[in-house]
Amino acid sequence: MESLTNTIKLVPLNHYILLCSIIFSIGVMGVLLRRNAIIIFMSIELMLNSVNLLLTAFSVYHGDASGQVFVFFVMALAAAEVAVGLAIIVMIYRNTNSVDTNVLNRLKW
Repeated sequence: MESLTNTIKLVPLNHYILLCSIIFSIGVMGVLLRRNAIIIFMSIELMLNSVNLLLTAFSVYHGDASGQVFVFFVMALAAAEVAVGLAIIVMIYRNTNSVDTNVLNRLKW
């Protein structure tokens, strides 16, 4: 475990922050610009994974495992979100024959 910590500390923390901010920005742009519900869910997962990477990097740099424990709970939450989200997408597809979010206007009263 000590060699992993030393290997991660060779890369400056600023590089992790830059990488995670780029990945998070790509996820935000995917949520805001795309209309496909599956792509939107993938973008949300991309944002969650960038935050997980940053939490892990901060945890290693500070020598505290609480960030890694928090990452475990975020991953469990993301798995539940994917299960519920995909079930909702399947039901939307069955009703509208499309996963485009603009088609959801037909579901209004």
